[in-house]
Amino acid sequence: MSSSSEQRLPEREESLWVLTVSPTVWAAHFMASYITAAVWCAKFADSTGSLWPARMAIAIYTVVAMVGICVNGWIGLRRARVDPDTVQKHQDTPLGRHRFLGFATLLLSILSGVATLFSAAVVVFMETCE
Repeated sequence: MSSSSEQRLPEREESLWVLTVSPTVWAAHFMASYITAAVWCAKFADSTGSLWPARMAIAIYTVVAMVGICVNGWIGLRRARVDPDTVQKHQDTPLGRHRFLGFATLLLSILSGVATLFSAAVVVFMETCE
């Protein structure tokens, strides 16, 4: 790959913020889920009250979060697959760094997706506010 095509890599205009998107989405999902359940149980239901409305809200949060995480993971996958034949392992080149950041984004997205599903699994097993 020539140096002129390396200068056209999208990372020239991007920052490292793409790495933080999936963990941030997971953290927002986690907080929104637990705040929703806490407020529902404290204000709207008694101790044996149903969590059904809160469970539906958390299900919606989970779907939205998973879509965001999957889109960010797809972006990372596309970055990781740029010209795989021209990159030699263990060489510090702009293309190698671009691919590494894509791979790191993909792995963080997978981890954040699993964490999101685990934090949403709580309301699958909890049926009341007790």
